[in-house]
Amino acid sequence: MTEAISFRLDGQRALVTAGAQGIGRAITEALLAQGAQVHVCDIDAAALKNVREAFPQVTATLTDISNEVQVAEMFAGLKQRWDGLDILVNNAGIAGPTAAIEDTTLVEWQQTIDVNLTGTFLCTRSAVPLMKSKGGSIVNISSAAGRFGFPLRSPYSASKFGVIGLTETWAMELGPQGIRVNAILPGIVEGPRQDRVLSAKAKSFGITLEQMRTRALERVSLRTTVTAHDIAAQIVFICSKAGAKISGQSLSVDGNVETLVQ
Repeated sequence: MTEAISFRLDGQRALVTAGAQGIGRAITEALLAQGAQVHVCDIDAAALKNVREAFPQVTATLTDISNEVQVAEMFAGLKQRWDGLDILVNNAGIAGPTAAIEDTTLVEWQQTIDVNLTGTFLCTRSAVPLMKSKGGSIVNISSAAGRFGFPLRSPYSASKFGVIGLTETWAMELGPQGIRVNAILPGIVEGPRQDRVLSAKAKSFGITLEQMRTRALERVSLRTTVTAHDIAAQIVFICSKAGAKISGQSLSVDGNVETLVQ
């Protein structure tokens, strides 16, 4: 008899970084809808308050994932609350500057690397001991900029290429303990953050925001943006039994980005 396909996550314990707003909020809601227990961290206290009011079952901490001490404190709390961890979604990230390399400051470079790459490392390092007894699923958020060069976005692209490298390395290293590691590569995600990035690009090219948006979508096979819910749905699949044999993969959710705007 064919086994029924299930995307349920009943009883699974999940941590979503930057899980109180934007893509992270959509991921949090999707995991909850499939029965998971969810803890979120974020640097926005108001967003944390809003998600707690909307979903009283969610637990939360105000945490900067690029700060080693704050990450350690968060995981100490998780160890007291739960006896393990089943899902880690390394969603937290920043766009970084839009600037030519000669105009990019060391502060801008370091801040982008600290959040996007070092934060992913710090959270994963603390999560692995909580997963080793029963296995688990780690999902890292990379980007289409993690597989294509991205002019004027050096720190961001470097950090997202790095996330893919970590994903492939950790999948090999942690697989024998039953821990799966994958990356999601979003394309042009609808929302204010993407508008800010496109606006900065438009300014550098001397064109309007709408012209910039059209130029970007011309390089997407489906000529479409993606939503936070598109990304969340893919994460639910990867973390569920339906995705139980998937590891070490970089899965694009982007309408097939053919190249990034030059």
